[in-house]
Amino acid sequence: MRMPRLTAFLTATAVFVSAFTLAASAAEEVHVLNWKGYGADEPWAVANFEKATGYKVVNDFFNSEQEMLTKIRTNPGLYDVVMINAAFNDQAMAGKLIQPIDTSKLSNYADIAKDKAGSPMLNHDGKVYGVPWVWGLTALAINEKSFDKPPTSIAEMWNPAHKGRVIIRDDAVEAVQFGAIASGQNINDIKDMDAVKAKLTSLMPQIKTFWSSENDWNQMVASNQIDIGTYWSGSADRAKTHFKLPVSLVVPQEGAVAWLDAFSIPVGSKNVAGAEAFINYMIDPKFYVEWVTKVGAPVSANIKAVEALPEDAFNRKVMGSPEVAKRIQFQAPVTDAQREKYLALWQQLKVDVK
Repeated sequence: MRMPRLTAFLTATAVFVSAFTLAASAAEEVHVLNWKGYGADEPWAVANFEKATGYKVVNDFFNSEQEMLTKIRTNPGLYDVVMINAAFNDQAMAGKLIQPIDTSKLSNYADIAKDKAGSPMLNHDGKVYGVPWVWGLTALAINEKSFDKPPTSIAEMWNPAHKGRVIIRDDAVEAVQFGAIASGQNINDIKDMDAVKAKLTSLMPQIKTFWSSENDWNQMVASNQIDIGTYWSGSADRAKTHFKLPVSLVVPQEGAVAWLDAFSIPVGSKNVAGAEAFINYMIDPKFYVEWVTKVGAPVSANIKAVEALPEDAFNRKVMGSPEVAKRIQFQAPVTDAQREKYLALWQQLKVDVK
């Protein structure tokens, strides 16, 4: 009888040790959810962070904010860091998907621009639910081969010369906000949806296709299939800097949609300390300057990071221009009712264009 008991004891001990080892190993991983090709998964950045901290980064990706929310909702405890557009932070917090962040653990947080750090979209009841990372624009980008000089107006999208060579992102909220700017309205207080619908309806015959990722957009311009389209400022910078594509960003005189991206820590994170270390690394000026130089990036929310760029750098000279600041409108949260309304309009427009 002694041998079976000893065997059982040893088996139980082995199981316990294995479980402990697995738990310890998992605790050393930092699971990050972000757009693919958006800073956090740059091989050199991951390697530098892992070397400096001892943590191992495990990246996962999404193609839309709604997919991101679904992933953290249906996989509780899987992710330690999630990148969320500030306009969606309220929705994530209301759904109890993210937790407050102790910014005292982030040495670089003090250098975040006050207007970004104090955003009501990221702060609730005196607690921080999102650490500002970068901000940028959804503006226009052009295929330089198709223009002698860059256009200045959003109306260029409707120019018959570009029929069948215009591209727009397949995102209902972004499309409706683009239509609002084109019809002279506030993207966060649209009074005349009929005007937006009319503008977008008249644009549909111009459309070559709808894009959902940077790769979609870049492939279209690389094969010279498009002239102009909506694009993210950081992506346009990457297309030109990293991929050497003939792309230039245009901030039209009518304005552009501005957005703020932030890092949050999901509820149930198994490695909060690792998440804090990763977020602090992502907002560090050294990482940012290397990101901009090697790849191209949006504008850092860290003042010292932007100041570390050359004075003539696009993200400092153009994106920091007071004249540009006057023309941009930052996205505010959209209610579920508004989102459903925008989605219904957008789906109908896409059906009609087919």
